[in-house]
Amino acid sequence: MSRITAPPLPDDSLLARHRGPECYRDAFRVEVQGDVSLAQFITAFFGSGAFRPERTALRLIGRGAGQAEIAALADGHANRFAAWELEAREENELLMHDFLDKTCCWLAVSPGGEAPDLAAGLPRPGAGRTYLWFGTGVRDFEGPIISRLREAHRWYACWLLAGAARRLG
Repeated sequence: MSRITAPPLPDDSLLARHRGPECYRDAFRVEVQGDVSLAQFITAFFGSGAFRPERTALRLIGRGAGQAEIAALADGHANRFAAWELEAREENELLMHDFLDKTCCWLAVSPGGEAPDLAAGLPRPGAGRTYLWFGTGVRDFEGPIISRLREAHRWYACWLLAGAARRLG
């Protein structure tokens, strides 16, 4: 598996367009072999072993995050998933915010290459590589509790992205 990097957030991404510089925003990227659709990435991300503890916690507090909910989100048949609501969706991107609209989760796929461009659309059949992107946006990231969790958050984001990449690899 390729290593996870933290490139600048693409200006044309849903996360950049919906969550401005007043929010903490991050983006992590990993390259995987093969042509991966957004639906496949959503399924791999939320269905990974890395995400399992969070799914379990969400289920315990009554915010379903089972396989049926993952499939509905991946197929574009759901506007909610667990504690998140759909904010925007395009062919190769998904942006969801939590029920309090304090944090958001961004997933995207882009074709592999030297300069991946989210606007390029879905990976071209036969391209053989896909970049998987995961990012977050947080309002009030400088608050007393959240600011202390910054490094843990970055580690956890990479852990989640690696879990999805393993499922797709």
